[in-house]
Amino acid sequence: MDLFTNDNDEIIAHKEMIRQLRNRIESILKNYRPVMNGEIYLSGEDVCKLLHISKRTLQQYRDDNILPYIQIGGKIIYKETDIMTILEQNYSSIKV
Repeated sequence: MDLFTNDNDEIIAHKEMIRQLRNRIESILKNYRPVMNGEIYLSGEDVCKLLHISKRTLQQYRDDNILPYIQIGGKIIYKETDIMTILEQNYSSIKV
């Protein structure tokens, strides 16, 4: 019966494989957005990152009725399709 230590090539390879799997799972969980009835809902932080705006600007967009949102208790969420629709409606191409 062989004794496996941390210096064994087989153990090192398995540890590396486990590390890669853990990193992949963490990446998936970090970027995962659950779907409810075919719709993805975004947090304010997600919208700020998507639009490259500050939290204050996002609040102003809500106050000015620029972006539709859902408020449940103290939590505010945004439909991803609503955000994309607003972006498409306000798209202006370069006129040459």
